Amino acid sequence: MSATDYIQQNLHPDGMQGFVIRNETAQDERAREDLLDRAMGEGRRRKSSEKLRRGRLPSAGLAFVARGADGTLLGSVRLWDIQAGHDTTGKPVRALLLGPLAVEPLLKGQGIGAALMRHAINEAARLGHGAIILVGDPEYYERFGFSGSKMSELAMPGPVERRRFLALELKQGHLAGCHGLLSPRGRKSSRSMKILPVSLRFSM
Repeated sequence: MSATDYIQQNLHPDGMQGFVIRNETAQDERAREDLLDRAMGEGRRRKSSEKLRRGRLPSAGLAFVARGADGTLLGSVRLWDIQAGHDTTGKPVRALLLGPLAVEPLLKGQGIGAALMRHAINEAARLGHGAIILVGDPEYYERFGFSGSKMSELAMPGPVERRRFLALELKQGHLAGCHGLLSPRGRKSSRSMKILPVSLRFSM
């Protein structure tokens, strides 16, 4: 069943949709890519953030999907290991890059994206990561604690609107004094993925 068919058949009369958040599996690849094309368009592959993801796997345990009751993929978010330049002593600073965050267009505004964000942030903190960086609209991401206050001396490997270059420290002071170019540090891509047995259920 396609995502559109699922939505038409299962959308509650009040417009709200139940879903679960689970770790992404290798079998989600086709549905995830189709969702990203619908939600973001094919131009997503030309974004500066893609240079930090290309040829890499998401950070271990930090790729999540939202599913409907029958398993249909309704949303996706992934986090990637990067180097956020260097600190004031010249030491490399490790961080996470979040994105893309995508939700089935017909289901926007129902809390799926927010639930994915909160779960991703909580899991990143639980796993001991120090900070999350993303490129996105501050009007949306500020509610999760993201801001541009730590980003003035950091740069993407390509064009970026400075107002949309945001970060959230999971450990206080993790990005203090950071400067330089963001670069990829994740595991090289392969077909094998280790999946952690995580599942959260939501009813809306």
